[in-house]
Amino acid sequence: MCSLVQKYNVPGPRYTSYPTVPFWDVNTFSGAKWGDSVKKSFHVSNSISGISLYIHLPFCERMCTFCGCHKRITKRHDLELPYIKSVLREWKLYSTLFSEKPIIKELHLGGGTPTFFTPENLKFLIDGILKFAVKGKDAEFSFEGHPNNTTREHLQALYDVGFRRVSFGVQDYNDTVQKAINRIQSFENVKNVTEWAREIGYTSVGHDIIFGLPHQKLSHVEHTIAKTKELKPDRLAFYSYAHVPWLAGNGQRGYKDADLPSPDEKRAQYETGKEMLLISGYKEIGMDHFALKTDSLFKAMDSGKLHRNFMGYTSSKTHLMIGLGASSISDSWYGFSQNVKNVEEYQDLVKNDIIPVYRGHILTDEDQIIRRHILNLMCRFHTSWNAFLLHIPQMESILKRLEEMELDGLVEITEGNLQITEKGRPFVRNVCMAFDLPLQKKSPDTKLFSMTV
Repeated sequence: MCSLVQKYNVPGPRYTSYPTVPFWDVNTFSGAKWGDSVKKSFHVSNSISGISLYIHLPFCERMCTFCGCHKRITKRHDLELPYIKSVLREWKLYSTLFSEKPIIKELHLGGGTPTFFTPENLKFLIDGILKFAVKGKDAEFSFEGHPNNTTREHLQALYDVGFRRVSFGVQDYNDTVQKAINRIQSFENVKNVTEWAREIGYTSVGHDIIFGLPHQKLSHVEHTIAKTKELKPDRLAFYSYAHVPWLAGNGQRGYKDADLPSPDEKRAQYETGKEMLLISGYKEIGMDHFALKTDSLFKAMDSGKLHRNFMGYTSSKTHLMIGLGASSISDSWYGFSQNVKNVEEYQDLVKNDIIPVYRGHILTDEDQIIRRHILNLMCRFHTSWNAFLLHIPQMESILKRLEEMELDGLVEITEGNLQITEKGRPFVRNVCMAFDLPLQKKSPDTKLFSMTV
């Protein structure tokens, strides 16, 4: 495995979209085209199951130096309500594009730190969203909670408006690692919020754990997984730290490359952690995710309904996902768009009744076919091009790029089918890269993506 890690550890996308953001054709994109794609997608999505909403709440009281998300560090809580009112205004602008009241199948609050906001303001936000929508049958409402500032009142208020899933950022329990990433939180805090959520009635509690962090050792990961097992979260994101200081800003410049585990050490951290989780009854879901058999994420994988989008892996696939808030990304299936990142600019555009999109991409027919292959690989470790609709002229060159991976035992290729082997699962991003035509035209750039291993 070590030699394979050295061989395949290159910069590569995480494939929450295809084409990936750096390769969007922004020159042919326009707000009008985006609006048309939303209208087209809404009709299909709403008639089948409903639509998804992602709401970005960007404020944090302190900087976590591992984080690459768009955020605003502040202790000014007077910013909460004006921002929420802007989000609701943006939602009202989108509602003018819909031919009927939208059915919300999935809603997720991300950040930033959603629990920076008071329980009252979060309830005001959700009530405002539902004023222009209908909550779908078996809808999944979820949010990201910070163990240090998520109160029982937060959990109860969001439960009362329909939330049943919460994920808590744990990262690592070692003091040295926590100091390096500026995320000091005790096991006791995580235990409290996990138990409160279950007492209130949440049906899925998740923990996020990261390997490959600065000063992190294998023993630290083992300790963190052991402590996590005590609380038995329903699902886990166990993913690789993405070291991209040129993209993430000053936060990731607080430590040196030499402070990070080597690629082989990182892989050992993952393989050991994975083995511990599997022994504890968790099942591997796609890439870097694990869930108990009782969790909706496992059920989605087991039934072939697992989906991946800008929110990561999800048990609900909707045709349309609207991103609200500064920096949010939307997906109409036919196109992508991203909102402006600056909070003040975002609020100013919305105030002037402008949907605050600043870049995007309208998918070509070829894009849509390759996107399906990459989704198949990321969600099911398998894809097929036997069906005419999934065949593209470049398939021969794609298979040529996969020959070495086949020789290394990472994939099995038969007539019209590709299966990623158990040995190849850690390299799923590398397999997807063989299908990524824009990426193949331009060598993987260390300034665009994190390393694949």
